[in-house]
Amino acid sequence: MARTAVVALGGNAITRSGQTGTSEEQTTNARSMAKAVCELREAGWRVVLVHGNGPQVGNIAIQQEEAAHLVPELPLFWQNAMTVGQLGSLLTLALHEAGGGRLPGVVTVVTHVLVDRADPAFDRPTKPIGPFMGEDEARQHAAQRGWTITEDAGRGYRRIVPSPRPLRIIEIDAIRTLVERGLVVVAAGGGGLPVVAADGSGYIGLDAVIDKDLTAQELANALDADALVLVTDVAQVMLDYGTPQARPILEMTVDEAEAHDAAGQFPPGSMGPKMRAAVRFVRAGGSTAVVTNAELVSASLGAQPGPGTRIVGAAPRSSGGADVGAARTGAA
Repeated sequence: MARTAVVALGGNAITRSGQTGTSEEQTTNARSMAKAVCELREAGWRVVLVHGNGPQVGNIAIQQEEAAHLVPELPLFWQNAMTVGQLGSLLTLALHEAGGGRLPGVVTVVTHVLVDRADPAFDRPTKPIGPFMGEDEARQHAAQRGWTITEDAGRGYRRIVPSPRPLRIIEIDAIRTLVERGLVVVAAGGGGLPVVAADGSGYIGLDAVIDKDLTAQELANALDADALVLVTDVAQVMLDYGTPQARPILEMTVDEAEAHDAAGQFPPGSMGPKMRAAVRFVRAGGSTAVVTNAELVSASLGAQPGPGTRIVGAAPRSSGGADVGAARTGAA
């Protein structure tokens, strides 16, 4: 039976640091991810691809506000949906190209995700979207547009919006059917479109952006996936990052991951959301979570630990009872 991997790709991987997000830049970046997905397919995996949309939805928000004197400005919920269509098409075409006609089919599912209207996240925005700004520009946007702005991991200032926790994926049955048919599925784009149940029946969209790593984890567990792969711009998770003692780690248990997180090893604006999603996936019954870059996705799901970072439930075979900072790091 084919194994299933849910692969989560950040919006920053499609519009990379230092880029403005032109169609040419996004197309080139999408091809790198499509190649990684096709390598997984060739290794026998069924793949569901989840993407973020932080840079893209932020750019659309600026376009909407700048053109408000010409056409009606649309709510953030609809802006989210626009990016789902744009990025879904981008990744679908890149996958067909990388697959060279060998893929059985690629389908993008516009995915709605149930959240709690009373989630405290609506009172405490935390999710960065849009381009990085200098301090003066950030202050101007905050004053003129009423945006909530914060400094983002030492890289500049960004707008932040509410990011409620995902509770249930509305289209899960349809996604499961497509995966079982062997199709490559692009789902939960932008972390999914946040909705709450309406009075009586149906759903109502909310202005927020759900963290795509948490939605990918919910999707992976709902599909009984074998692996959750969280793609970032580094090969491995680092312990003591930014210090002379920095070292990559190849494998850790969920207990060790939680201990490192509690010790401040995984900052909220950096590796924290990925590590917490990885732990939740394994705690909820998943086999293996991996954090690595696009180039190493397939190799990191091989028989042996590495070259990416694995998070597992039981004590890894390679530990020999050693501390995680020794035998299972990439250090010599």
